[in-house]
Amino acid sequence: MKYSIIVPVFNRPDEVEELLESLCHQEVKDFEVIIVEDGSKKPCKDVCDKYAGILDLFYYYKDNSGPGQSRNYGAARAHGDWLIVLDSDVVLPDGYLKAVDDALAQHDCDAWGGPDAAHPSFTPVQKAISYSMTSFFTTGGIRGGKTKLDKFFPRSYNMGIRREVYQQLEGFSKMRFGEDIDFSYRIVEAGFKTRLLPAAWVWHKRRTDFRKFFRQVYNSGIARVNLEKRHPGTMKLVHLLPTVFTVGVFGLLLLAPFTCGWSLLPLLLYALLLCVDSTVLHKSLHVGLLSIPAAFVQLMGYGMGFIESWWKRCVLKRSEFSAFEETFYK
Repeated sequence: MKYSIIVPVFNRPDEVEELLESLCHQEVKDFEVIIVEDGSKKPCKDVCDKYAGILDLFYYYKDNSGPGQSRNYGAARAHGDWLIVLDSDVVLPDGYLKAVDDALAQHDCDAWGGPDAAHPSFTPVQKAISYSMTSFFTTGGIRGGKTKLDKFFPRSYNMGIRREVYQQLEGFSKMRFGEDIDFSYRIVEAGFKTRLLPAAWVWHKRRTDFRKFFRQVYNSGIARVNLEKRHPGTMKLVHLLPTVFTVGVFGLLLLAPFTCGWSLLPLLLYALLLCVDSTVLHKSLHVGLLSIPAAFVQLMGYGMGFIESWWKRCVLKRSEFSAFEETFYK
């Protein structure tokens, strides 16, 4: 068997059904699907049972331990030469596995990742959140699927790796968040070759409201400092920009009463830029307007998480596990 598709799931039966339905339409059929239920209170077993006769599908239920350990659980039971790790909130275009097949035939690698996009059926909020994560004006476009000059580090929402490489590196660590980037760093540090496969893209729903999205990016900010501690030298300027932005926003807000509001002009101009760019991209003023709060949530959520992590890890000198036990290491 060529591919084992591993999907950790936590309380998302509806999303799993969409993913499984998209797998039914793949041009390439040489794959199995391994669903790992990570202690969900809303299990997806009934959904998986519907597709058991259509797909080569295996369903496992285990106690909650986080996505990384759930992927390891699935990988230990996989049979494919390649392990493809997907988030439960992605949907695959019909040619996804064909694109992977074609790319691997042309370019040798040990691990790969693909970009993500917003589906036309996504809600305006989902499209705005996707914009905030992929736009040049928010993240510099580093999540948008463009080939960069430095090494490529796959993300677990759309990631493939040779099974023997996965086993050699013993899979994902016990980090509760940022574990996919940690794994990618270890892949590269071990001398294995990674590639971006631009044609192997997925539709990625991410979060469905701003509250959940804030928690996600807040955790990402926390994880960035932990990752730098584990892999010194991996923090880049782009990782610091959300923190600078966050401090700048609070500074401008504090100055507003003393400047008759003029200090807020840079924020208003930035908001206008986001709105115009997103409106043109999505051909929707509604999405454009929602992209303003989405971008501020993305940047400031990450920035505040980064500040908390920096304070606990670098100032208070607490360990990764003790500093965030309640958040990541239950």
